Amino acid sequence: MKKILLTGFEPFLKFKINPTMEIVEALNGNIIEDYEICGRILKVDFNESAIQLKQHIDELQPDIIISLGLAGGRYKITPERIAINVKDGEADNNGFKPVDEKIQEAGADAYLTNLPIRRMIETLNKEGYPAEISNTAGTYLCNNIMYESLAYANEKGNVLAGFIHIPASFELAIQHGGIPGWNRRDLIQSIELCLKETVRVAND
Repeated sequence: MKKILLTGFEPFLKFKINPTMEIVEALNGNIIEDYEICGRILKVDFNESAIQLKQHIDELQPDIIISLGLAGGRYKITPERIAINVKDGEADNNGFKPVDEKIQEAGADAYLTNLPIRRMIETLNKEGYPAEISNTAGTYLCNNIMYESLAYANEKGNVLAGFIHIPASFELAIQHGGIPGWNRRDLIQSIELCLKETVRVAND
């Protein structure tokens, strides 16, 4: 059976809940056509998360890699178009705060996703889920992991890879007090729709 590596992150910064964990755990082990979803949770650590990702890739040899990240404040599902070779921003969970550092010293300046992001948002909108393409994954952990995934996919040549940002869950939105939220069921179903669109493209 073919494999989808689906990753989420642990809680970070001021977000004491990370709904990407719930989505990954809910979808782990599900089958979409001839693909098995293999869910994994990454640390919010610039160095450790990249190591974890590569270990999961080595273990699973996935045909599709999709990582999820929380974009607290966004109210739409936003597949990312591009990852850039920069790590910067606030400190990770272990206090590391890179400034203008490269993710890969000799790596490309940027990589474009090869996921069917246009089809994803069209399907999501048709099903009543607000969605749009995002043209920046920032420079924090989400961009870091997206870049590493796309570098691998670019090297392999036959792997689909990319990143999807999600809004907060209702639970997190209530706890935070200042961001929009979705219910857990809709978050899970929207990501499942994105996975189905990706499998359709992979099987074409």
